[in-house]
Amino acid sequence: MDDYKHILVAVDLSADAKQVISRAIDLAARYQSRVSLIHVVEPYIIDNNYDLVTGLPDDLEMLLLQQARDYVDQLSRELKPEIISRVFIEVGSVKGEIFRVTSENSVDLIVTGSHGRHGLGLLLGSTATAILHGAPCDVFVVRINKTDE
Repeated sequence: MDDYKHILVAVDLSADAKQVISRAIDLAARYQSRVSLIHVVEPYIIDNNYDLVTGLPDDLEMLLLQQARDYVDQLSRELKPEIISRVFIEVGSVKGEIFRVTSENSVDLIVTGSHGRHGLGLLLGSTATAILHGAPCDVFVVRINKTDE
């Protein structure tokens, strides 16, 4: 097996992202690789023909993008900023954008988190499962440990 040169860490906006990034940083130290972070904001499609949909800001997507940038930038500053080479904040399908960035940036390992829920029904459709079943490179899934469970 060749060493990993570029690790892409798929993060959400939860506190669990720190566990995933920490594991990726450990892998990067082992393989002397660079690390990039990615967060994908899924677009919101709002049909204003429904009376129930009111009060949503016109710039909702921009607000979500800014929130994502702020949180991921904070994470990268807290967790070894010298190892994190790039941060991607994308809009679109989570799986599609992760695969696009992977292909365009010579990523050879994707690291993502899994909450370890049980049962096939809970796994189907999850981001980690989608990445596992279509990634153009190796995938490392970090089991999220909940300390309060």
